[in-house]
Amino acid sequence: MKKVIRLVLFISVVVGGSANAYAQQGLKDVLGQYCYIGTSLNQWQSDGQDAAASAVVRQHFNSAVAENCMKAECLQPAEGIFDFRTADKLVSYCEENGLTLFGHCLVWHSQAPDWMFTDSYGHPVSREKLADRLEKHIKTVVGHFRGKIYGWDVVNEAIEDDGSFRQSPLYKILGEEFIEIAFRAAQESDPNVQLYYNDFSMSKPGKREAVCRLIKKLKSKGIRIDAVGMQSHNGLDYPNLDEYEKSIDAFAACGVKVMMTELDLNVLPNPSGFGGADIAQNYEFQQKYNPYAAGLPKEMEKKINNRWVEFFQIYQRHRHQISRINLWGIADHNSWLNEWPIKGRTNYPLLFDRQYQAKSVVNEIIKLYK
Repeated sequence: MKKVIRLVLFISVVVGGSANAYAQQGLKDVLGQYCYIGTSLNQWQSDGQDAAASAVVRQHFNSAVAENCMKAECLQPAEGIFDFRTADKLVSYCEENGLTLFGHCLVWHSQAPDWMFTDSYGHPVSREKLADRLEKHIKTVVGHFRGKIYGWDVVNEAIEDDGSFRQSPLYKILGEEFIEIAFRAAQESDPNVQLYYNDFSMSKPGKREAVCRLIKKLKSKGIRIDAVGMQSHNGLDYPNLDEYEKSIDAFAACGVKVMMTELDLNVLPNPSGFGGADIAQNYEFQQKYNPYAAGLPKEMEKKINNRWVEFFQIYQRHRHQISRINLWGIADHNSWLNEWPIKGRTNYPLLFDRQYQAKSVVNEIIKLYK
């Protein structure tokens, strides 16, 4: 009897110890063998004021990107006046926590400072003036972070879903040349930093074809582009998974790596007409669009987990084409999807819950890559 008891105790220790070790494995320990696995950080987190967030970061991620503090409106709020204080704290945070830092973003029509596109009278600036402002901004920012940033989202969201160029102030004043100006300036400022184009709804055939044309055009002019960022603000019924995979293959065939740069999963019902990730979308709050304020039903939890697995099955299959997977936020409560496109909702779009606990699907994702 004593031998049996000892045997049972021995098995319990071994199995329990193995299970405990497995539970302690982070995403970076397994997925990190194939690609960067990271998250966006808000200022509170990168200032080191959120200990629970930092614990998740240290266990699960090997890279990071700023949610907002490296956008133009933050870095150059007035022409010629740069403020790097918050972004420099992010650099220090990443160095202290062993994170590879990616820069987001150098050129974007949204969250640009008010002065960028107009003169002192509020009129659109000349072509020459905007080109000069873009170059100065990019060269100053890339130069400041030289050697500290692994890669930059050089241009963000310049193409519409149908493949046409977005009619932004950048395009209206400079035409598509603004993209070339941006990539050349970044390349000249730090020859060693990687350069990316980043956009949403990248599974759309029109956008996919346009981005492929853009990659080829830049390369034909001797302008370096190293990867394409598929933002991947996904939902329970979008994007079409076949088209999503086609885009991964198409971009890789153009000779660049593919990155999932702003990955999350919107699990709430949305108004008619909603689509993509254009931050200008804004809808009135209605209770029917906020069905899980008190928590998720078990059936919905299962549906969400299954959807996450579907995406990570794709990433695992394409692991040799994908260089980075980046979640847009750490835990559910600090996701932008609680406030967009409808303010005041309770969403569940990330891999960690409101108490920073890993959801069960995290272990399922780890199993896929083991």
